[in-house]
Amino acid sequence: MNKVPLSVVVIAKNEEANIDSCLGSVHGWADEIILVDDESTDRTVEAARKYTGRVLRRKMENEGVHRNWAHAQARNPWVLILDADEQATPELKQEIARSLSGTPHSCFSIPLKTYIGTTWIRHSGWYPASKIRLFQKEHFKYEEVGVHPRAFLAPGKTEGHLTRDIIHQGYPDIEHFLASVNRQTTLEAQKWIATGRKMSPGQALWRMVDRFPRRYVRKKGYKDGLYGFVIAFFDSFYQLMSYLKYLEMKRK
Repeated sequence: MNKVPLSVVVIAKNEEANIDSCLGSVHGWADEIILVDDESTDRTVEAARKYTGRVLRRKMENEGVHRNWAHAQARNPWVLILDADEQATPELKQEIARSLSGTPHSCFSIPLKTYIGTTWIRHSGWYPASKIRLFQKEHFKYEEVGVHPRAFLAPGKTEGHLTRDIIHQGYPDIEHFLASVNRQTTLEAQKWIATGRKMSPGQALWRMVDRFPRRYVRKKGYKDGLYGFVIAFFDSFYQLMSYLKYLEMKRK
């Protein structure tokens, strides 16, 4: 099999439950696989070595900085970024192989098909929820913040759009979903502090009130049943918790 000339870069920390599925989905067709491990204490590194000899250890102190460092290690101009709880579908592999040949674009967005447990969340703004995951590393970088870093493309460069999915097994159950909300709200508050952002009680209240109808009605979360309600509720709750943590951090 002719390998696709790109580097797949995966960042991970204590992901032994997911790493086989992730790396296995690109093993055999990607020219290079790199795992950047954030000081895992489980068998993540041992499992990864079955798929690649390029396992790099580096502590993550800031998500954006960490991601930029990780894709800078790639040997190929084109990079595909996956999280450890994601897998590339065979259809995506074929689309990538076709798209890289003579493309005028410097990056491509890819749809994410996200699950809670075994339930695919088809609405709620969660699908296709395309993100830039395939790019020429010399023309692309992440904002160097601790959570939800924005993607920046070099001036004059263009973005293409793929249609095949990355499978995101992000939440094995509701417990993991709630743990993610707790972790992400802490990082959100830290980002506001680090960037000097000012957040007033009025702004926080408006964001909280606005998020539920936006997620549940306008983005049709009601079609996702009980999960759709939970997603909309915690999207609203996210704003309140981020603000409360922001106030605590400012006092400290």
